[in-house]
Amino acid sequence: MQTQTLTLRKTYKTFGFVVVLMMALFTFNSSFGQTTEATQERTIKGIVSNEDGPLPGANITLDGTRVGAVTDDEGKFTFPKKLKTGDVLVFSYLGYETQKVSITVKTSFITLELTPDMVEMIGAIDTNKPYKSKRKKN
Repeated sequence: MQTQTLTLRKTYKTFGFVVVLMMALFTFNSSFGQTTEATQERTIKGIVSNEDGPLPGANITLDGTRVGAVTDDEGKFTFPKKLKTGDVLVFSYLGYETQKVSITVKTSFITLELTPDMVEMIGAIDTNKPYKSKRKKN
């Protein structure tokens, strides 16, 4: 009977040690810490185009900041700052509607097609009046 009690005590001690070890592993493991996918920062890449193909020179800025990027000759960009979920990128190009894209947990590559913006010229062209130079004649 004493041998069984001694064996049982050793089993409980070993079991207790294993439980404490597992708790320590779960507590200090980085995958169980506060660094979740939602708070991880990541590099965002993408392509900006219009109905005719890639759009070189399009502006991409982080909403509310002065941090931004410009697309290359192939319409590609890599944003210079790592972004997190909830950040908003603003895409703009002269003659096209500005668009905002919110970064989600799954966002790593953005493919965006900008749509043309209607540009209206106000006023009439006066063709009755000939052009006069303001240069002085010598």
